[in-house]
Amino acid sequence: MTDETAALTARIERLEHELGRLQDESAIRKLQYSYGYFIDKSQYNECVDLFADDAEVWFLGGIYKGKAGVRRLYIERFQTQFTQGHNGPRYGWLLDHPQLQMVIDVAPDRNTAQVRGRSQMQAGLHETAEGPQRAWWEGGIYENDYIRGADGIWRIKALRYFPFWHGSFAEGWAKTPIDFIPMASTFYPEDPLGPDAPVEPRPRLWPATDTIPFHYPHPVTGRPIVLDNSRAREGFKD
Repeated sequence: MTDETAALTARIERLEHELGRLQDESAIRKLQYSYGYFIDKSQYNECVDLFADDAEVWFLGGIYKGKAGVRRLYIERFQTQFTQGHNGPRYGWLLDHPQLQMVIDVAPDRNTAQVRGRSQMQAGLHETAEGPQRAWWEGGIYENDYIRGADGIWRIKALRYFPFWHGSFAEGWAKTPIDFIPMASTFYPEDPLGPDAPVEPRPRLWPATDTIPFHYPHPVTGRPIVLDNSRAREGFKD
């Protein structure tokens, strides 16, 4: 092989790898966006199918482990609580989960990936629907892991959702009581619908303003992004 041919071959290989990486990013973006669409309409069976068998979900201070834990959260807890066991939307129930600001990093071997993203949710039950009428705002950050299966399909390996703030529709977030939504305090099997383990350190909601660690370095300097949460919980008492 001549030097020119070898250089051309190497260039083609680099371009193929870059194309593959971009295709991975597109597949992961579609995967996470699909999660948002499914959970919006309470399609909890479809949500569960997005996860790897050994996946985990971080939610309200608890970690749900494995496919059994994922099913416990989405099917046994959410589907029972929000739609009375129905896989799909119910009249008057609003759950909008826009998936925003995703930063996607695919590993060099293209078998794993990490994503930082955001969700800003509007939720509630209409006054004409069965059950107590309510409406609230919610926002949070994702720091997720993804894995490519032996079949070449990307799945969610870890969905880590850190809800930062809740607020009623009527009063907004400025008057949200501290620990308005309590974090998990009992765990499976003591709580049949609870998580398997706690998230450490224990997250806190607004008015706490902790920054979740970034999985990636500063995009310009290349240095780790240093966090200073020293003033993020002023006024809180543990």
